[in-house]
Amino acid sequence: MKNYRGMVGLVTGALLVGCLAIPAALQATEPGDSAEITKLFADAKSEAAQLKNDSEDMESLVKSKLSWESYASHVELVKEHINNTGKLLAKLQNAAPTGSPWQQTAIQQIDPLLRELAANTEATINHLNENRANIHFPQFKDYVKANYDLAMDLEALIRDFVNYGEAKDKTERLGKRLDVTD
Repeated sequence: MKNYRGMVGLVTGALLVGCLAIPAALQATEPGDSAEITKLFADAKSEAAQLKNDSEDMESLVKSKLSWESYASHVELVKEHINNTGKLLAKLQNAAPTGSPWQQTAIQQIDPLLRELAANTEATINHLNENRANIHFPQFKDYVKANYDLAMDLEALIRDFVNYGEAKDKTERLGKRLDVTD
């Protein structure tokens, strides 16, 4: 009998350790939250940060007298990050019905901002292709500045939602540990 209790204690202890080892990013952040959406948000946050950095680089380059080819290679990086973020958004939209209300709201808020950024990037590329000799004029600089501003807004929005989800998760875990219920 004593040996059986010892085995139960070992198995229970192993289960607890196993449960604690699950990465926080893969756990749902509240009842009803989707772990898949939480993971996709983390991926989108990373992609948006890279997008913001490349947009910032492009904005600082526009102040120089580089050739249109230099700008074209930088705008391609921005376009690539927008396309990657768009693919993540499509996955988020497909998973949205499984998400909690705040996750669904986040997806709805990301969509128009990403669409605006994509449209502005397309306009930037078109302007660059059609005005290779006029890239040092205000209109091109305005496109690049708008891209940077939109990329900053998108990154901040996604980061804020990810931080919100992490804070909710932490609060819930602490509430469970303290045995506090609403």
